[in-house]
Order: sequence, then C-alpha cells, then structure tokens
Amino acid sequence: MWWRVLGAVTGGLLLVLSFPPFDVVWVAPPALAVLTFSWHGVSARRGLWLGYLTGVGFLAFHVSWMRVIGDDAWLLLAGVFAVFIALVGAGVAATSRLRIWPLAVPVMWVVSEAIRDRAPLGGFPWGGLAFGQTSTMITPYASLGGAPAVTFAISLVGALLAYAVISRSRPRLVVAALVGVALVVGVGRAIPRPSQGQSEAGPATVVAAVVQGNVPAAGMDAMGERAAVLLNHVRETLTLAADVDAGRTARPDLVIWPENSSDIDPFVDLGAAAVIQKAVDAIGVPVLVGAVVTAPNDPTHIWNTGIVWQPKSSGDPGPGAYYVKQHPVPFGEWIPMRDLLSRVISRLDRIPRDFAAGPDTGVLQVGPARLGDLICFEVAYDELGQAAVRGDGVQGELSGLGARVMAVQTNNATYGRTGQPEQQLAMSRLRAVEHGRSFLIAATSGISAIVLPDGSLAGSIPEFTAGYLVEQIPLRDDLTISDRLGSLPEYLAVGAAVALLVVAGIGRRRQRDVGSGLRTSAEEPVP
Repeated sequence: MWWRVLGAVTGGLLLVLSFPPFDVVWVAPPALAVLTFSWHGVSARRGLWLGYLTGVGFLAFHVSWMRVIGDDAWLLLAGVFAVFIALVGAGVAATSRLRIWPLAVPVMWVVSEAIRDRAPLGGFPWGGLAFGQTSTMITPYASLGGAPAVTFAISLVGALLAYAVISRSRPRLVVAALVGVALVVGVGRAIPRPSQGQSEAGPATVVAAVVQGNVPAAGMDAMGERAAVLLNHVRETLTLAADVDAGRTARPDLVIWPENSSDIDPFVDLGAAAVIQKAVDAIGVPVLVGAVVTAPNDPTHIWNTGIVWQPKSSGDPGPGAYYVKQHPVPFGEWIPMRDLLSRVISRLDRIPRDFAAGPDTGVLQVGPARLGDLICFEVAYDELGQAAVRGDGVQGELSGLGARVMAVQTNNATYGRTGQPEQQLAMSRLRAVEHGRSFLIAATSGISAIVLPDGSLAGSIPEFTAGYLVEQIPLRDDLTISDRLGSLPEYLAVGAAVALLVVAGIGRRRQRDVGSGLRTSAEEPVP
C-alpha cells in the first residue's frame, strides 16, 4: 500500500508541473498514468483517501498563490476541493474490475470537474485538467466538447498508458493501448482551428487595443493609492493616442481597459469621470472601462462592471451600456455568513460591502464589435463564455445576439509574480479555441494579451509593466460544436458514470454471493 500512497502523492505533484507557470505539458500523461495505477484495483474507500492525498498535494502547490491572502485560506481551499479529486480516486477504484475500465477513468475526471465547477458556493474550476493542455495537440478537442472534452482526452491517454503497464504480460493489449494513445493524439491534431474572420453580421476584422496601466504596488496593497491606477491607465491611453497621431501604430476601433482600471466610482466622482473622458476623447473610439461602482438604489452592495465609454466624436459621449459581473468570488468579493465569520477573521474587514451579482450575460456593442465581457475569474467557468457566444441571457438591444469577440477584464495585481496570471492566461487560450473567438485580455498589472481564435498569442505585456497592444483580429459568428452542445457532454458523462458504477456494484455483489456459496458448500459434511 505504501507504493500506492507514494504514487498518489507523486502523481499529483507531477501534475502541477504540466500547468503554468511551469508548462512542462508532456508530464501530464505519465502523471495521470501514475495516479490511475495507484488507484486501480483497490476498494472504493481506499481509492477515496488515496485520491484525497493526490488532491491535497496537487492543489496545495497549484493554488499556492492563495498564500498572498493567508495560509489559512490557502490550506482550506486546497483541503476542501481535494475532496473532488478524492471522488475520482474512488470512482476509478470502484470500476477497476470492469473490462472497459480505461474508459471509466476519464468519465470520472469529467464528472468530478463538472461538480467542482458548480459547488460549493458557485464552485472553483481552477486546476481542471484541460487548463494544463492549452497549447498541445489535445487542445483542439475544446472546439468539440469544451474543457470537458480536453479533460476526457488527456485523462484517457493517462488511463491507456496505465493499462499498457498493467497488461505488460499480454503484448496484444499493450499494443492496443498504445494505438489508442496514438489515435487520441492524432485525432486531436487533425481537428481544424478557425483563423479567419466572417463578414455576414458585420466587419470580418477590427483593430483592437488593450491597455495595461500598471499598479503602484504588488500584493494585498496593490490598489492602496487612491486614483493611482486610474491615472496610470489614462496616461497609457494618452500615450497610445499620441502614437496613433504620430503614425507609429494603427488607430484602433475599440480599446479595452482592465477590471478596476478606475479605482474610483466614476458615476459618483466627477473628477474621475472627467479624466476618463479625456483619455477616451484623445483616442477617439469607445473604451471598455472596468470600474467598481455602488449598486443603484442599494448602497449596501457594489458592482464590478465593464462600462462602454463613448468619445465626444460619437455624438453621445460618456458612459453607456455596461455589464455587471455575474459570478462574484466568495471571500474575495462577497463574504458567506458575514456576521459570524467577520468576528473571527479580521481581514474580512477589507471587504466592507458585498459585490452583488449581475443578472444578464455580458454582450456589449463596443464600436464595430459585438463583444462578450468576462471579468477576471469568470473565464474559468464554462457556462459564462458559452452564454456570451450563443447570446443566452442577453437583454436590451442585443437580445439574442452572441459575441463575435471576447474580452477578459482582470485585476491580478494581488497575485503578481505568483504564477496565477499565467494560469489565467492559459484559460483564455483554451476558451479561444473552445468558442472560435479572439480574446482580448486586459490586466491592471499583467499579463495582458491578445489571443487569436486558434489559441495562439498575437502579443502580450509582461507583469508590472505599463504598455498597450494593438492588433487586427478576426470577428466570427459561427458557433463551434462545443457551443452548440453546451453542457451536454457533462450530462452524458454523469449518466455514463452512474451506469458504470451500477454495473461495477452488481459485479461485486455477484462475486460476494459466489464466494458466500462456496464457503457454505465447503462447510457442509461430505456424505
């Protein structure tokens, strides 16, 4: 058993290396094979606690950036969500006597991640296997079944490698397993990735700009100097405007500022609104401004918003349509059981008011582009990007219309130089392939980037560096197979998991009955 314990822990630690910031992507298949091997053939109960060891080892290192908030928050997060990897271990162990057990392994991973994406408190998708495969031959599966399809493919490769080892005394089975690995990888490589724009619903391309103004400090005090972040983004936008006027760069059709780029509520502070207008007028095109504002008619709550700010040249200057973040982060943007927890955790006072969730999907008209807005951690959740691209839950003039390009407004300053910004950028690259859309990532302190629909980087700005990116990007209307299917792959996985566990349970019961019958016969006297 200690070999299995060693395998469970080692596999989890190796898996860490396949994710950013390490990006040793080839480690994932052998790591998953080691995990499968350590869970295979034991009881479901042992698989459960072996899987929990894996989960703690993996998540404790993968989300070590949470230590910026506090060691207690970091360890609690790793400990709670390790339970879902424990369920994978239990499921793999329970189905390991089935002849098709290599297919059961990826099913258990997909089901576990589907639950973890949603619960508790809205879920925490960080560390999903797909997010470690954002620039590999497995990545194109995202266009067929989203992140769940990528998780299925990479965990199937790991299961087949484990099957080859377990079946090493039977050469035919070893060859069959390796052929299966080659097929999974080969099919992934053959799936086409979109790269061209489409003109049916408007222009096929636009010139987009992303501005990164930087912050005065790193860590928990990144936003500590009032107005500093706003002025940084105004200054960088004025630099962009000057470079456009001088012919040093192309004039953009739209500009994206990051989450919290205005660290002052521009609806309340006229000075903040004036400097934003100055920057927008200088560049002469709409700017998507990230700002935290007081919720109308509810001073006890605030909103995390993306606001379309129009220049004077539009004839209707100032703030217009806006998106309110739909998925505020628990303990980061709202406090569950606030009255109780605030008595024992004093740093919760840093969040004096809860963020209220927005009701509508974030699709906005920003210049010539119909843009889907995701704010920070929202890029990790499957359903939010799907809704934006499909037009589900879009209200107002754009009701029913889907996004042709996506934006991710984020403020990663708290987690600067911890690996978290690289992990979030990787998510955007996977989502670009999943939805067949360009992604404009604007971060206050980095990493800002422009990602093309095939998942490739058109450009990026490193952390804690002021700068801007200007690129011509394709606009697309076609829905990928993944967006057409929505959550169906996850529902199918849940159904398959239930069926596999039922069949495995029936098989174990029959074995017990046979064993009991043999023992009874042996106890009877021979006539």
